[in-house]
Amino acid sequence: MTFLLLSPVMKRILLPFVLGFIVSAGFIASANAGQPNMETALSDLRAARASLEKAEANKGGHRANAIGLIDQAIAEVKAGIAAAR
Repeated sequence: MTFLLLSPVMKRILLPFVLGFIVSAGFIASANAGQPNMETALSDLRAARASLEKAEANKGGHRANAIGLIDQAIAEVKAGIAAAR
């Protein structure tokens, strides 16, 4: 409400700064919003790895190969998250 009480000259001077601040705050908030899809993928990969760890026997080497591939996928997702920062 105080903004309405300012003189027209002051409004013309302050308005660009206020709008710039609002826009900048929006960009900062979106940049810090994180990577929700990547975080979900990381969580799912960790859950899949935990399930494979609990599985019986090695299933002809396929269980061990799957764990290795999941480890690679986890590393790639982490790298993607880091690259987005």
